[in-house]
Amino acid sequence: PGVAGVDMAAATGGKGGVDGEGGDVLPLGPHIVRNLSDKLYEKRKLGALEIETLVKGLSPKDDRPQIARIVEYLTDNFINSPNANHRKGGLLAMAAIAIGLGGEIYVLITEIVMPVLKCFSDQDSRVRYYACESMYNVAKVSRGQILVFFNDIFDGMCKLCADPDVHVKNGTKLLDRLVKDVVAEIENFDTEKFIPILQDRIGMTNAFVRQFLLGWIAVLNSVPNIDLVNYLQYFLDGLFNMLSDKKNDLQKEAEVIIAEFLREIKGGKVAELDYAALVTILL
Repeated sequence: PGVAGVDMAAATGGKGGVDGEGGDVLPLGPHIVRNLSDKLYEKRKLGALEIETLVKGLSPKDDRPQIARIVEYLTDNFINSPNANHRKGGLLAMAAIAIGLGGEIYVLITEIVMPVLKCFSDQDSRVRYYACESMYNVAKVSRGQILVFFNDIFDGMCKLCADPDVHVKNGTKLLDRLVKDVVAEIENFDTEKFIPILQDRIGMTNAFVRQFLLGWIAVLNSVPNIDLVNYLQYFLDGLFNMLSDKKNDLQKEAEVIIAEFLREIKGGKVAELDYAALVTILL
């Protein structure tokens, strides 16, 4: 539940900040801006918690323009800042807004998700880590609503799972696990929209990426309402290539997945499989 009756002026320290150029009142108070910009994590976290409290005191329906202005300000002045600490603060703040909106996040989900996605490819490894953390919190709140951006998030995770920084890798694993849970609990996953990106990535040889892809193929094939086997011709060749991977665990996982698809085909539960395309691959 939101913190009813929170006044924006009170929540931002009595009055908003003032833009030195135009004299316009900024959507966040100066002390929140200072905290979000600080080099210390504890200060940035404090600023994000203040924003969460602020947003919880607003109505997503009636105060949407006000919340949207905060998001826009954070995107322009923090996420797009050349200063890495500012970008980190902006990512914490975006997650805080998502938490503050709760089930009403749909009113601004695009405005929140896209700037966070941009930071997946940041040159600073700590910013990439915070991007994973921020997206995790956004996905945890939005659940199935986040899947509108599934291909973009999947593409980002596919790159980050092979990141040279171990903390980024670990952050990606947590996000990956959550997104898999979300996909498994919905009934309208868009398989046709997803297949082209799987087809494009299945030929990659990096061991971390292969592990990531095999994990997703296994999960999607286990969801009752997703008939992944019907699209087998688009990624079977890539699975066969993994059988010769230098890592034995990858070979074995690919073998298990191929065997499961074969079992489904033999069971006659496949309605739309292109057998001619499969024969071409096998030959």
